[in-house]
Amino acid sequence: MASPNRNHFKLYKTEALSLIALATPILAAQLSQQALAFVDTVMAGRVSPTDLAGVAVGGSIWGPIFLFLYGVLLAITPIVAQLHGAGKTAETGPQTRRGLITVMPLVFIAILVLRNADYIFTKMSVDPQIAIIASEYLKAISWGLPAIAIFFLLRNLSEGLGLARPSMLIGLASIPVNIACNYVFIYGKLGLPAMGGVGCGWASTISLWFMCSCMLITIWRIRRYSKTNFFNLSKHYQGEKGAQLLRLGLPIGLALLVEASIFAMIALFLSPLGAITVASHQITLNYSSMVFMIPLSLSSAITIRVGYAIGRQRYDRANLTSKVGLCLNIAVAIITAAFTLIFANHIAGIYTNDSQVITIAVTLLYLNAFYQIPDAIQVGAAAALRGHKDTRVPLIMVVIAYWIIGMPLGYSLALTDFWGDPIGAKGFWISLIIGLSVAAALLGIRLRKKKKKKDLVATV
Repeated sequence: MASPNRNHFKLYKTEALSLIALATPILAAQLSQQALAFVDTVMAGRVSPTDLAGVAVGGSIWGPIFLFLYGVLLAITPIVAQLHGAGKTAETGPQTRRGLITVMPLVFIAILVLRNADYIFTKMSVDPQIAIIASEYLKAISWGLPAIAIFFLLRNLSEGLGLARPSMLIGLASIPVNIACNYVFIYGKLGLPAMGGVGCGWASTISLWFMCSCMLITIWRIRRYSKTNFFNLSKHYQGEKGAQLLRLGLPIGLALLVEASIFAMIALFLSPLGAITVASHQITLNYSSMVFMIPLSLSSAITIRVGYAIGRQRYDRANLTSKVGLCLNIAVAIITAAFTLIFANHIAGIYTNDSQVITIAVTLLYLNAFYQIPDAIQVGAAAALRGHKDTRVPLIMVVIAYWIIGMPLGYSLALTDFWGDPIGAKGFWISLIIGLSVAAALLGIRLRKKKKKKDLVATV
């Protein structure tokens, strides 16, 4: 007869393997998407530090808007997972269609913001050369916003059903498309003028429409999606209307916006210090974003499995998934932090040959290594809470951690003499570590309370 401890170990191992199996194709899809930003950064950096800085400053506006829309649409994942778990797969497609109609006004507002970002750059006293590149980059990439909204909506439908492989394959296919388009637009091939960093925006737009088209064809042609009724316009969602997406998605989108806007403000605050400092910060941020894809992918798997378990009213399984997922995220963060500390110099050298940029970037990468552990904890806890459809209180916690604690501390360390001599970009990264640690603690407490409440329900 197996001992209770052995049974528990087997259960934990099974859940860990299930999370990893689900997270692996999600990770490949996330990395392929992040690779688009990586390719932009590297290819723009090979033109000049000014072009790299222009893409970085433009990205500081694009990134928060992109993440906000991504966050709003992320609400589809727990909605679909819970419907699927409850045996209502036929309702997932109509609900996703309703979500598309609901989110489009936000997309058009985002396009207007991107196309008028030069006003922000003027107010923030961004270097005129950098501002011109950033503004034109944003105007170009704004045409890709409808495509990325449709793609994410369909991707979240697919992943909510536990089908992550299609978005992985589409994401991987988009990389060579982006590289080829970057080469043509940045360096002026096929009779086109050389656009430098601005060309990255046009290349990204073409890549986003390519991904959107592929995802639409996938949902239309592959038989496994026919049960969702996405293209069956005679089928309508019988549950809550579009307000459900906004009620769940807006707090997620705002939470991601709050976090991303921190990085946007940092890039803008650092811009008066020159292209070298901005480029160093951008290298660290871009590398950090790529590493973050691992815990983020595991977290997506946590949301799906927690949502599915709750749909089946298996609260014990939902709690187990949360616990195992957090442990996996912490383990991954420890490994990636060690890698960053050991290879910081080599990592910076991938992005640029400029010795000044490398020197500053290496220092920031050292700080980033310590940033990764609380970041992995908070994203895992937030994902588990999303599986419970708990998004509003986590938003408040994130605002407290990032804007009430993190940003004021970072500004005072980086640009004022409140704590002594200002230390530039390092001050902001130190404050990010502290802010993330606070977020991790608050979200962890919230998840623990949620677990206790579900345990109580399960025993009644």
